[in-house]
Amino acid sequence: MELFGVPVDLQPLWLTLQVAGLTTAILLILSTLLAAWLAGMRSRAKVLIEAVVALPLVLPPTVLGFYLLIALNPNGVLTQALRTLGYQGQLSFSFTGLVIGSVVYSLPFAVQPLLRAFEAVPRRLLDAAFTMRARRWDRFFHITLPLSKAGYLVAGTLTFAHTVGEFGVVLMLGGNIPGKTRVISIDIFDHVDNLEYAQAHVLSLFLLVFAVLVLTVLYALNRQWDRRHGG
Repeated sequence: MELFGVPVDLQPLWLTLQVAGLTTAILLILSTLLAAWLAGMRSRAKVLIEAVVALPLVLPPTVLGFYLLIALNPNGVLTQALRTLGYQGQLSFSFTGLVIGSVVYSLPFAVQPLLRAFEAVPRRLLDAAFTMRARRWDRFFHITLPLSKAGYLVAGTLTFAHTVGEFGVVLMLGGNIPGKTRVISIDIFDHVDNLEYAQAHVLSLFLLVFAVLVLTVLYALNRQWDRRHGG
């Protein structure tokens, strides 16, 4: 396909959107459970757990990708554990491996917005529901979740955008296999490495516009949140 008169392979873009969409869906579910657990935790261990969850924010992607590659290789702990459950596929250098790596790498971008949203729910509402004998999950589904919509929008947007732009982890874990693990960030690197600057410009422009749109949405959501809460 040609974009702006430049021949571009859209397969890496389609693969990137698949990985980002699946990663976002998985993380919104996992992060809801993790953030809800952390929001109700009163132990001193909460700080340590939050620090571990936030590790991908400060850990070099190549380091994270290296350890994930070790864990997901055919003789790795996770692969062997899955084989005992009947899974016979390969995790490293595969679509499944890309999704697993993306889930780990984007975890804090989903957990932190949800945790802040859950912690911002007025305690008096939860206490009132408790006095009316509402069970824990009833309080969560009927009070916490409706009041945390903005947190979910931020978490979903950040997770999707962060997954689209990741490079180091997917390169270490998935390599550069056309049609299988070559996502858009790796495709851009490949074009630059081959001195194909026209294709690299077009794909980079797409990511640049995408990033601007994501930030615009996030700032708009934050302003709405501030207005509703008197910020």
